[in-house]
Amino acid sequence: MPLTKVLITVKSYPTVSSHYDEQVSIAGVREDGTFIRIYPIPFSKKTYEEQYQLYDWVELDLVRNTRDFRLESFRPVAVDAAVKKTGHLGTEDHWSERKAMVLRSVYRNLSTLMMEAKHEAFYTSLVVFKPTRILGFVVEETEREWNSVRLEKLQEEKENGNVYEQPEDPFAVMKKLPYKFSFRFIDDKNEEITLPIEDWELASLYWKSLKKGAGIEKEQKAINEVKKKYQQEYARNTDLYFFLGTTQNAHASSRQPFTIVGLFQPTMPPAVVQGSLF
Repeated sequence: MPLTKVLITVKSYPTVSSHYDEQVSIAGVREDGTFIRIYPIPFSKKTYEEQYQLYDWVELDLVRNTRDFRLESFRPVAVDAAVKKTGHLGTEDHWSERKAMVLRSVYRNLSTLMMEAKHEAFYTSLVVFKPTRILGFVVEETEREWNSVRLEKLQEEKENGNVYEQPEDPFAVMKKLPYKFSFRFIDDKNEEITLPIEDWELASLYWKSLKKGAGIEKEQKAINEVKKKYQQEYARNTDLYFFLGTTQNAHASSRQPFTIVGLFQPTMPPAVVQGSLF
C-alpha cells in the first residue's frame, strides 16, 4: 500500500472526553484537499512538540480507523510506524501555498455544518469555518485537575489491551489547563455562537507564558499573553478562519459537538489591512 501524504494543520491537546487512544491526535489535509484525522500517534511530549510541526508535509502508512464512525479518522498501521517529513509550506506571499491547500472548502453557516455532521452519509467532523465577525474572546476558570473518574475508566480501557501503548501517558505529562478559552462570533446567518478553543498552540502559549511569570499574579499575566495573541492579534484579522473538529464521543452524543481545534490566520497585504479599518 502506498504511504499517505498529509499536510499537518492541527495538533490536539489531551482531553478526557473520549477513548484513550484518541487523547492526542494530529489532523490535516491530503493532496486532494480532503481532511484526515490520525490517531493514535506515538506520544511523548518531546516528539509531539518537535516532530509534528504545523504545515509540514509528512508521509505515513495509514488505514481507516474502523473503531470510529467518523470517515476522516485513520490510524497508523503499526504503533511504531515512522512519520517521514517530506516538506514544509511557508508563509511567503501572505500564505498563498497554505491557502491553496486549506481553503478549498470553507463553511460559513453552523446550521448547515450541523446537518452534515449528524447525517450518516457524511458524519462531517473536520472542516474549515469562516466566522463573519468575532464578537469577543472569553476566559473562564475551570477544574484544575483531570477528572479522576474518567481517567480511571480510560485507564481500564488501556489495561484491557484495546489501545496502542504510548511511550508516555498524555495525562501524566501534560497538565490540565485551568481555564477555558473560547471565541464568540457570528456566522453568515447572523447566529451568535461560542466555541471553546482546544488546540495545542493555545495551551503551549499559556504554559510558556506561565513559566516566564513570577508571584501570585503570574496566572493573570499568562492569561493576558493569551488574550494579547488571540483577542488583539487573531480576532482583529478579518481573514481569520477556524479549524473545527469533534471527538468521537461528543459527535455521537452532543447536539453541537464542534470545538475550535486550530486557527488559520494568513497575513494580508498592507492595502487590504488598511482598507479594513474603514
